[in-house]
Amino acid sequence: MTASPSGPRVSVVIPVLNDAACLAQLLADLRAEPRLELVVVDGGSEDDTFAVAQAQADRALRATTGRAEQMRAGATVAAHAWLWFLHADTRVPPAVVSALVASLSESPIWGWCDVRLAGGAWPLRVIETAMNWRSALTGVATGDQGIFAHRSLLAAAGGVPAQELMEDVELCRRLRRLASPRRIRQPITTSSRRWERDGILRTVLLMWTLRLRYFFGTDAHTLARRYYR
Repeated sequence: MTASPSGPRVSVVIPVLNDAACLAQLLADLRAEPRLELVVVDGGSEDDTFAVAQAQADRALRATTGRAEQMRAGATVAAHAWLWFLHADTRVPPAVVSALVASLSESPIWGWCDVRLAGGAWPLRVIETAMNWRSALTGVATGDQGIFAHRSLLAAAGGVPAQELMEDVELCRRLRRLASPRRIRQPITTSSRRWERDGILRTVLLMWTLRLRYFFGTDAHTLARRYYR
């Protein structure tokens, strides 16, 4: 008889909206790993996303549209003490799962993974390096980096912030007040489609502008209107 893998069990929470193709790829990356529970939360997709989730995930549910609300709904139904939030357009090599599980201990911690952008253009290498160093220096990651946390620490931080944008930044700011983060150096890969569609320089400037405005007190609703415009 083959021994089951040891180590903590992790619930992977994936908020989705019209992500059928990339969700199928992500779930294919993860579903062979018995230490993971796959929880997909659909925010009102009009394509086959929910059908993909029902067929390939452990749990598939619907929630109010909005990444933060979907993350909160997924965390509520997740079975395990460890929660790992991933975007649907992420790809996860097996080494990342092993490194993450190996890093978890009994003490409530949190952290994120390094990230690699999927495109081949050299400016994307600069951007991903800057993202990884920025997070290492500030203790603040973005949702693209696969934020994970122990349920007890997440609860102590007030859960996923119920806001329309910058929920990932705000969550990290709250968590780092409670515990130092851990950085998984093996990278996950995230889509570079926004940079390629809207232009690399324009997208970088937009992201930094939104982060600076949030830092100086602009509310998330105002920023969300600009981001999703």
